[in-house]
Parts: sequence; C-alpha cells; structure tokens
Amino acid sequence: MTQYIDIAVNLLSDRLKHDIDNIINDAATQYVSPLIVIGSDLDESAKAITLCQQYPYKLYCTTGVHPHNASSWDQHSKIRLALLAQQQTVVAIGECGLDYNRDFSPRSAQRKAFAAQLELACELNMPVLMHCREAHNDFIAIVNEYRANLPNALLHCFTGSKNELIECLAADLYIGITGWICDERRGQGLAQLVPLIPDNRIMAETDSPYLLPRNMRPKPKSSKNLPQYLPYIVEQMANLRQQLPQTLAQACYKNSCDFFQLPASENISCHS
Repeated sequence: MTQYIDIAVNLLSDRLKHDIDNIINDAATQYVSPLIVIGSDLDESAKAITLCQQYPYKLYCTTGVHPHNASSWDQHSKIRLALLAQQQTVVAIGECGLDYNRDFSPRSAQRKAFAAQLELACELNMPVLMHCREAHNDFIAIVNEYRANLPNALLHCFTGSKNELIECLAADLYIGITGWICDERRGQGLAQLVPLIPDNRIMAETDSPYLLPRNMRPKPKSSKNLPQYLPYIVEQMANLRQQLPQTLAQACYKNSCDFFQLPASENISCHS
C-alpha cells in the first residue's frame, strides 16, 4: 500500500473550512494521511491546534506568521508563538519566510518576522516550514544565518530557478513540490528542475486549496485543489524523475515522517 503525507494544507482557508470531515476522509481513501495544516498567523495557528486535537493522528499543524502577515509581528508575538509551538499537535514553526511578489507586508517587516521565527525554532529545536517568492537572495542569507542551529528546514512550494535550487540544497533544505509542475504556462521551468532534487530531500504537497494540477484528467468540476489529488502530483513528479511512482511516494513519505518527527501509530507507519 502506497502512503502519502500532504505537507501543506490550508485547511482553515475560507474555501475548505466548511468541509473538513469530507476533505480528511476523501484524502484517506487515497491513502493521503495525515495532513499537515498550515498556520499563517498566530490566531489561525491557535485554531489549527484546536482543529488537530479533534482529529488525532489525522491532522498535525504548523504555527507561525506568513510573510503576508508579517506586519502583525510585535514584541509579544515571539512569546505567544513559543507557547503555541509547544502544543503536542504542532510539528513545525511556520509558515514563515519572505514574499516580495505581493509585498502585503513591508519587506523590512517580513525580514524581521522571518528572522525572529527562525531564532525561536533554534531555541525550541523545532523544524521550520518556509515560504519564498521572488526573494531568494534575502531568504537564503537569513536562512544561512540560522541554519547551523536548526534541526531541519523545508522550503515548501518551491518555484525558483536552478541556481536558487542549488543554493537551497547546499543549505541542506528539504524541497516541497506542488501541482505547479503540472501547469503548462508557468511550471515548465520547475518541471525541468524536479529531477535534480535528491531522493532524501524531496517532499510532495498540494498547498490546497491552491494550485490545482491543470493537466488532471478527468478535470475536476471545481478549481479547488484537495489533498486527495496528491497521488496525481507524485505520479507527475515520478514521471519527470524517471522513477516508479511507488518508489518516489515512499521517499516522500519517509522524508515527511522524518522531518516532522511524526510518531508511530496505527495510522502512521513511517518507519516500518
């Protein structure tokens, strides 16, 4: 049986939060379980913890402040985030990082919040789930400042260039790949880079509800991406890497288990 972990699900987004039971169950029918719920600000992170407590072993979460929300970071944020991060269902600090594409928060605020969260991850000895869009030079400089003291670091939804990938791998980052590789308009550059990622550094994700794979057949009636579609993304990744889908799925699953330090249970056999 091929198992999968969706490492980035925005389950509390407006497009998903009203159908959580069905989303979890439909994913499980495709052997996609558990799901990692993303926290994008401190309030959402607290809600994610409460949600995960209602679905033991099926949901885990990250807690952090996304660069879009970096303006909300203040002198109290680090203390509050530290308390949230110590809850049992929390498996990483994040989603944190830099986004110079949309600049929803000033870049100086983004850098400050990102560095503070990496510092906290070092203090708590926790992995980080990170975001970078059109901000690689500042991103990798900040990451490298803290990398030696971080137990693990993941750049999710990678969409960068070959040189950026090489620098991320040199920093020993895990790389998360989404359905972006299925987009004939924007994803062809990334599709060419996927074979360069080592087996022990690659992970798969939907970033649901975003980035529905455009070449899915039959095409879903809704444009909403769902965790149940993760096997399709893995198959596309495997084809690009000239691997058997089961082989790549096993590698992604093991990498995800190792990264998030997921406990063994009747629903999770990460180290079997």
